[in-house]
Amino acid sequence: MDIQLKRGLLDVCVLAAIKNKDSYGYRIIKDLRPYIELSESTLYTILKRLESARMLTVYSVEHAGRLRKYYRITPTGARRIKDFLTEWEEVASIYRFVAKEDRHG
Repeated sequence: MDIQLKRGLLDVCVLAAIKNKDSYGYRIIKDLRPYIELSESTLYTILKRLESARMLTVYSVEHAGRLRKYYRITPTGARRIKDFLTEWEEVASIYRFVAKEDRHG
């Protein structure tokens, strides 16, 4: 899979994991596990990129005597999910065309 496409998909997956409720790294990985395997190092790279792009914000909460970073989606992040869903309709249409051509080719 094209690396840029995969990066975009992973970004949207992480945003979707926090769109309804703020979350933290381990929880995000666990929530995504049924759909995609994601390492901690990959997740934290994505989270930093999304924070830099202002698609999420970060805050800390004390948990079991240590600080835990929580991530919250921003309006910009929510728009990215909405844009992705619109774009995906076009990608799905192209896929159907290519798959149809393959079957008849």
